[in-house]
Amino acid sequence: MRTIYLFILLLCALSGHAQQFDNYFEDKTLRLDYIFAGNSSEQHAFLSEIIALDKWHGRVENLSVTPIQGYGQVKVYDQQTNELIYILPFGSLFQEWLTLEEAKTIDKSFENSFLIPFPKQKVVVQISFYNDQQHEQIVLKHEIDPKDILIRKVFDVKNDYEIIHQSKIKHPIKIALVAEGYTADEMDLFMQYAHKTVEHLFEHQLFKKYADYFEIVAVKTISVDSGISIPSKKQWLNTALQSNFDTFYSERYLTTLHTKLLHNQLENIPYQHIIILANTDFYGGGGILNSYSLTTTKNKEFAPVVVHEFGHSFAGLADEYFYENDVFENAATLGVEPWEKNISSLVDFSSKWKTLVVDETPIPTPHSIHKQVNIGAFEGLPGNGLYIPTLNCRMKANHPKDFCVVCSAAIEEMILFYTTNQKK
Repeated sequence: MRTIYLFILLLCALSGHAQQFDNYFEDKTLRLDYIFAGNSSEQHAFLSEIIALDKWHGRVENLSVTPIQGYGQVKVYDQQTNELIYILPFGSLFQEWLTLEEAKTIDKSFENSFLIPFPKQKVVVQISFYNDQQHEQIVLKHEIDPKDILIRKVFDVKNDYEIIHQSKIKHPIKIALVAEGYTADEMDLFMQYAHKTVEHLFEHQLFKKYADYFEIVAVKTISVDSGISIPSKKQWLNTALQSNFDTFYSERYLTTLHTKLLHNQLENIPYQHIIILANTDFYGGGGILNSYSLTTTKNKEFAPVVVHEFGHSFAGLADEYFYENDVFENAATLGVEPWEKNISSLVDFSSKWKTLVVDETPIPTPHSIHKQVNIGAFEGLPGNGLYIPTLNCRMKANHPKDFCVVCSAAIEEMILFYTTNQKK
């Protein structure tokens, strides 16, 4: 919890010096579409398209700071003064793919879309990746002139949507629940799961505490086919977002590679965060920081999984379960502390949850005493060098009722980051 209070103090200290939203931005959104491409040795980012949307639905405070690093960052600089005026940490499927053996032998490209507030004057946008040593690599810098006539302007709303959870603050955290694999005749079923998603989210302590800080809409994106593509079963379907299981040949990993298509479906709908609800009972899901989370609805584990995946995409929480052959490399890098708040290599444990561990608890903490200690540092997998706070957390398993205190603190920190200086 100490981390939250230190971060709030930092925000207060910066508030007297930070730029005002109206000084640099209009109340509109600029969507930036990129192609990330390359291999494990060489990475590039290419600008694909710039789109202007009618309103800005993101944060209006704390524009030039971030509570988490992410695997990459979008940084926006005022061209005239070179002042950093907006920053967005992110994760990407491309960076996950870079950890696989395949990335050593071939080149691939992946779509990525990011939302930033619409600048009043020319800006310079910088795309950075962080390598396994947490060193920043700038992969692209480009200028944006807001008066550029080739910025595509969007005026229409493509899909019907309903506000299913109303906020009580001026600038709430806006989430879009998006239908995937639901036909026109199945929209009532999708709406049932949309309402269940809201119900399950606010059953968790921190989301319940700040329920008034969220606005949630259900977006009725219609698919031609009912269900979700499962390549390992030779099942390919025509769905609204073209998602599929077997991402990177991992059976349960459910993603969409088509982020431009996803954001096109949401044009001029009030959103900043995305939860995709997939029409299938096949178990799985996926969550990518500041991109989207995707989960199945008809599986019996729908309730815990939809919240788990949102923990990834919203707060940048890491998985606390580990497999020897994981799709995304889960092994500590020697001498480096991971940026995620809920895992540690113990290289700099004091920057993580050390203050929450009682003095008598051994570090590392043996699994054999997990029932005697509330918080410790348990190795996630023998020999992988990554440690987790507890064996009983929503980010580790489906059976716990809530997030552990470490993950809860990270979620609260993120909620306050988005909504600071606002009151109910």
